[in-house]
Amino acid sequence: MKERLPLAGSHFRRQMPIGPYIVDFCCLSERLIVEVDGEQHGTEAARRYDDLRTNYLKSQNFRVLRFWNHEVAREMDSVLDTIFASINGGHPHP
Repeated sequence: MKERLPLAGSHFRRQMPIGPYIVDFCCLSERLIVEVDGEQHGTEAARRYDDLRTNYLKSQNFRVLRFWNHEVAREMDSVLDTIFASINGGHPHP
């Protein structure tokens, strides 16, 4: 796998507090949050909580991308392409 981070002009912070929540990764300059979820997020109660959390973050003008742990572990290129596309307005970085 080729190394593609960081993207020029972006800086992601880990475990950053935003309001009452702590997000996994946040790029303030792009108002982009990346969440990496494990199987504990697969229950109905967890999905409701994640929806509330995502709605709050969006109300603070953040975009939220969510990936499953297994996607990050097995499909890193695809995950990075999605993040780059989000940062570049829908155009994946070459």
